[in-house]
Amino acid sequence: MTGSQINFGRTLVVAPHPDDEVLGAGGTIARLAREGQEVFVVIMTEGKPPTFSSSDVVRTQAEAVDAHRVLGVKDTYWLRLPAAQLAETPHATVNGALTEIVRHLCPQTVLLPFIGDMHFDHQLTFNSALVACRPHQLEFPKLILAYETLSETNWNAPYLSPAFAPNVFVDISKDVETKLKAMESFASQLREPPHERSLHALRALATLRGATVMLEAAEAFVLVRHIA
Repeated sequence: MTGSQINFGRTLVVAPHPDDEVLGAGGTIARLAREGQEVFVVIMTEGKPPTFSSSDVVRTQAEAVDAHRVLGVKDTYWLRLPAAQLAETPHATVNGALTEIVRHLCPQTVLLPFIGDMHFDHQLTFNSALVACRPHQLEFPKLILAYETLSETNWNAPYLSPAFAPNVFVDISKDVETKLKAMESFASQLREPPHERSLHALRALATLRGATVMLEAAEAFVLVRHIA
């Protein structure tokens, strides 16, 4: 299935940490915004001292604001839950915070991290997002897709964790440069090749995902739910 066959509508991208939304869905965000769709981002966590310095947190959040401006994000929500400590945060608290955002925005589509990611924050974000998007509510997202995050999705345990086997591809041939420009905003997170969090690696992944479906560049997703 390709993105051109799907009407995304109002879209919410759920990111465990700042930059996950760009790594996993930056091209899709840019394309949707370019086509006039409303795209929102919710950042689940922020770094807390002493593990993260206040200056580093302020810098990363400023980088996210700039990246979202490049992509055309309509608005960004910060839940400010403790980064790398979602497992120690009451699950009801995480569920409730995300549910409030979903009810407020009433998105038609939600993009979320993959359940098999190595980082526990990603796994818990996926679970809480599904709670927030349960279909027994009056309004709920009709489309849920899971994105891949370089250095997280591909480092899970083979045969023990769910494997990322994409079945939805979004053509970002016209938007891959915008994705890379947005990622450049995250100077604190970028690394030099051959590190996965490099512009070179991001371009290579977009090229690979595109080639599998005869496109110049694509982002790949796993379909979680689609109600047509």
